[in-house]
Amino acid sequence: MMGTMRVQLLYFVGCPHWALMEQRIETALALEGIPRAIEHCLIETPEDADEYSFEGSPSILLDGRDPFAASPTEVGLTCRVYATLDGLAGAPSVEQLVAAIRNVSKCEPS
Repeated sequence: MMGTMRVQLLYFVGCPHWALMEQRIETALALEGIPRAIEHCLIETPEDADEYSFEGSPSILLDGRDPFAASPTEVGLTCRVYATLDGLAGAPSVEQLVAAIRNVSKCEPS
């Protein structure tokens, strides 16, 4: 079992994919044995988007980092798509989220 991880789900009102993202995050966290405490962060203004480096809805921050961030990043109140094995989707797959969680966990000091 792994330790705790700060998990933030960033979205805006009306996003059609944030609930799917939440379900997949919960599944990925359960698979990794991490408590499923997800913080919901409603992004309402361009200032909020800047503060969170919000690349679109839905986004996830694991211990403050966006594991799917593009470079260079453009932030704003927009929908976000993810490249998955099944093509572009409104949320990463559970497998992609598990890989992201494992990658962040490896960066943690023991």
